[in-house]
Amino acid sequence: MTATLDRAPAATAPRILGVGTAVPPEHYSQEELLDLFGITDRKVRSVFLLGSIQQRSLVLPPAAPDGTRLRESQGDLLDKHKAWAVSMGSEALALCLKRIGAALSEVAYLCCVTSTGFLTPGLSALLIRKLGMDWHTARADIVGMGCNAGLNALAVVGNWAAANPGRLAVMVCSEACSAAYTMDSTMRTAVVNSLFGDGAAAVAVMADGPQPNNGRKRLAGPRILKTSSVTIVDAIDAMRYDWDRDQGRFSFFLDPQIPYLVGAHVEGVIDRLLDGTSLRRDDVAHWLVHSGGKKVIDAVAVNLGLTRHDLRHTITVLRDFGNVSSGSFLFSYDRLLKEGVVRAGDYGVLMTMGPGSTIESALIQW
Repeated sequence: MTATLDRAPAATAPRILGVGTAVPPEHYSQEELLDLFGITDRKVRSVFLLGSIQQRSLVLPPAAPDGTRLRESQGDLLDKHKAWAVSMGSEALALCLKRIGAALSEVAYLCCVTSTGFLTPGLSALLIRKLGMDWHTARADIVGMGCNAGLNALAVVGNWAAANPGRLAVMVCSEACSAAYTMDSTMRTAVVNSLFGDGAAAVAVMADGPQPNNGRKRLAGPRILKTSSVTIVDAIDAMRYDWDRDQGRFSFFLDPQIPYLVGAHVEGVIDRLLDGTSLRRDDVAHWLVHSGGKKVIDAVAVNLGLTRHDLRHTITVLRDFGNVSSGSFLFSYDRLLKEGVVRAGDYGVLMTMGPGSTIESALIQW
């Protein structure tokens, strides 16, 4: 089914003005992580070393006197999630606003996304307090939707911007994935611990009002033209965050069949996204896909007929940061902007996938 922001006239569609990202200061290679946690099992080591990830930014447990890492209780993990979701989210939001020349006082709507812990009040309220934002800032929190949630939230933010032209809306995805790790010797744990990294991304959105961009010089950014999604309910348990009774804490589960599941449905999602636009896949100049893992990226490439060049930013974000959950596609978007190859009129596709099982997509045009 299509998402809420189904299709907007090009002249009035909300525009992505800018993006900002943030990660914790400590970076670790896969080899360093294996050594730090004393992992010697060959199968587990192969999961870490064969996943096309070179390094990740993580907030690891504190070290014991003997150099081993202390076990964190569920309470410790929730504290970590809160502290780093706020810290990284604040940094990403500040950078996003700096890049577009906007002040915090201009943010009229704040939507926050997180799936790696539980917060009440939500991250949006915590950011408003930390940053000293206007108490009257409208806000929403999207919690627990997983890696696809960034595009779900972008549709929400785009709808708000379209209904409030000339006013600035911001989405913040902040995921402290290390606050959801479980340390044991199972393959379930190995798959998760080898893949996810900590990170946050913020994106600013506005629809043209009487004075475009509140009187500032118009910034070159793509308009969000259309969104589309599919929820594969037959695979509702393939990706989940649930209670591990053996460990006494929450943990992620990723079914080994996920790449094949994504591959089997991705064509239909993109065909639906492009339906009625007169566009073909070859007309899309820029593909910004969630860095869900090597096999997931390969499945997308094979089933959509995309090259490694088409998915170069998805591949390098996975290499340098791992899977940073809901904000991964915005890390790729940031790299595309820095590359400086986008031309006016170019079309792009944003794509995420996650629990549900769900594939989200959006069509944008510069």
